[in-house]
Amino acid sequence: MQDISIQKTADVLNVNLQKQQPVRTQGQSFQQILKNSLQEANDLQLQANNAIQQLTSGNRENIHETMIAIEKANISFQLIMQVRNKILDAYQEIMRMPL
Repeated sequence: MQDISIQKTADVLNVNLQKQQPVRTQGQSFQQILKNSLQEANDLQLQANNAIQQLTSGNRENIHETMIAIEKANISFQLIMQVRNKILDAYQEIMRMPL
């Protein structure tokens, strides 16, 4: 452990940072990704509602698939809520920063 000095570590970190170039992708913007995620969560919720209606009307006899659809919708909703909370926390933190 003694042969690793702070300077050597700093030199390694600087070299690694210099190697990294800003990544410009042709991908989607954050807004588009968020919009797509909300759409997917909504679609899962609609599928779960449809599965419940089919089960209660007798068109579907497999309760397992219905419960899986409900849980998928629930998990996706919880994920969206956590992302929303993190975005709000970040916004509030930025607003507290002094100018």
